[in-house]
Amino acid sequence: MNIRDPETCRYDHIALGECMLRLSPPGHGRIEFATMLEVWVGGGEYNVAYALARLGLRTGWVGGLNDSPMGRIIANHARAVGMDISHAIIRRYDGVGRVDRIGLNFTEVGVARRGSVTLYDRGHSATGGLKPGEINWSRLFREEGVRWFHTGGIFAALSDSTRQVVAEAIRAAHDAGTIVSYDLNFRSKLWSSKQAIATTRPLVPFIDVLIGNEEDFQKVLGYEVQGVDVEKGELDTAAFKNMVNRVVGDFPNVKVVGTTLRGVKTATVNDWSAIMWHEGSFYDGMSMPALEIEDRVGGGDGFASGFTYGFLTGRTPQECVDLGVAHGAMLMSTRGDTSQITLDELLHVAGGGSARIKR
Repeated sequence: MNIRDPETCRYDHIALGECMLRLSPPGHGRIEFATMLEVWVGGGEYNVAYALARLGLRTGWVGGLNDSPMGRIIANHARAVGMDISHAIIRRYDGVGRVDRIGLNFTEVGVARRGSVTLYDRGHSATGGLKPGEINWSRLFREEGVRWFHTGGIFAALSDSTRQVVAEAIRAAHDAGTIVSYDLNFRSKLWSSKQAIATTRPLVPFIDVLIGNEEDFQKVLGYEVQGVDVEKGELDTAAFKNMVNRVVGDFPNVKVVGTTLRGVKTATVNDWSAIMWHEGSFYDGMSMPALEIEDRVGGGDGFASGFTYGFLTGRTPQECVDLGVAHGAMLMSTRGDTSQITLDELLHVAGGGSARIKR
């Protein structure tokens, strides 16, 4: 990939998407019986830029906020790691939430045979109300300069207007020579597979990097993974590679495809790995069988940010996919959606380091 020189760009990475407040019972509690709820910040695309800021890159986030205390929680969270939010659209809060709300999600962290569950309360949000023409993409991509732009299917699914905004942004980034990555991230509670395919396939000719699991490629792009039973958690890399070959055959502009591989044994024990196709060759990520998980939410974003860090810092393709697998695994070792991992920790695990106590 021809990634822009950092000296010519203000930003290494910009993400476009919704950031929400997540409310979770402590531990593995049920929402129905909760007497208190933990507050976490996160959103699919936002999580990637946040993680990369923690790893030392110059990142920013574009989305909708309001001027309520809820909006300030997100703004403070982003600024705490040095993320730029100067291109976010900030609305006046009406005090009721008829428009321009901060989206909420209620998440139960699963355990044993009870899987994690996320329930959305994100209608009429400030990000869902973004409209074409509100964000000055030319200033961002051409005047200030961005090396890598990331967005995805969660943002596109929010509303008719966000589907227009995502198309506008992707084309502007592509035309400015910025690498464009797109996490397919299918959410059945937000839109149908038919809507996802109709929206996404026209965008793929402008995308350099595709990210997703087996369900994402099926529901968002219409590619079946032959011979794999997702519910059984089978990790047949040959089947995934056949699917990826079909994708890149249809879209020769795509330079990288990253696919996470998750075999669900229980809610807290998963087999975890990934494969990556890069300009004609496949790379198998490091394998983590029976990985113990504290909170699986955000694992895919951890993978995306890990391998993006690799490309932006000049690593080899094999190092990039290993960084993705390692970062996703480590992110799932902590509560909440966003990364709490340092660069030293990531490099240690990606390099094959053990989990022995450090003292």
